[in-house]
Amino acid sequence: MTTIGILGAGEVGSQIARAAIGAGYAVVIANSRGPETLTDLVDELGPSARADTAAGAAAAGDFVVVAIPLKLVDNLPVDELAGKIVLDTNNYMPWRDGNFAVVDSGEKTVHELRQEQLPLSKVAKAFTHIQAPRLLASAQPAGSPDRHALSVSSDFPEAVELVTALYDRFGFDTVDNSPLGESWRSGPGQPAWLAHEHQTRQELAANLAAAQPLGRV
Repeated sequence: MTTIGILGAGEVGSQIARAAIGAGYAVVIANSRGPETLTDLVDELGPSARADTAAGAAAAGDFVVVAIPLKLVDNLPVDELAGKIVLDTNNYMPWRDGNFAVVDSGEKTVHELRQEQLPLSKVAKAFTHIQAPRLLASAQPAGSPDRHALSVSSDFPEAVELVTALYDRFGFDTVDNSPLGESWRSGPGQPAWLAHEHQTRQELAANLAAAQPLGRV
């Protein structure tokens, strides 16, 4: 059974854990307060889930989801993430994280910064323009004519392939919005973000194409 490490047990991390277990994955989840604080969540998730430290979850995952905001001073377990595909669910929100001059200027996206912080990992932007509760509510079988689509951005084709397969198992189509330098197109304020409640593959592709730089969010 494939194991997903999840760093971050807030709304996004916990909902991805629920969707992952429903799709047949095992989950090792971590937060910043310690595994003993995740007892209730793990009990809810059932026998396919366990809690660990961030380093433990990163080491245990065949691939890893990072469901915590980016900080300019990196606090991720870099060594344990080396050689792994890392799905970054973060969005740039200056009201929450403060302003990053390199992002505001359009020089880099937050996902390019994450890749720089994890030079031995393969980062993919994923799950960033869907509200967490809709991961279960919006899922549909493959081939459904109005199936909801999500974007992925990465500098690594193998990471795009993994996310595409994961989205499909979760009940979503995929639009490839690579590389990471293009990941701003699905960020806050863009058409793909504003249409988060539902967009098909064709609609998402059009929304990504219609994006305009807004300080490269």
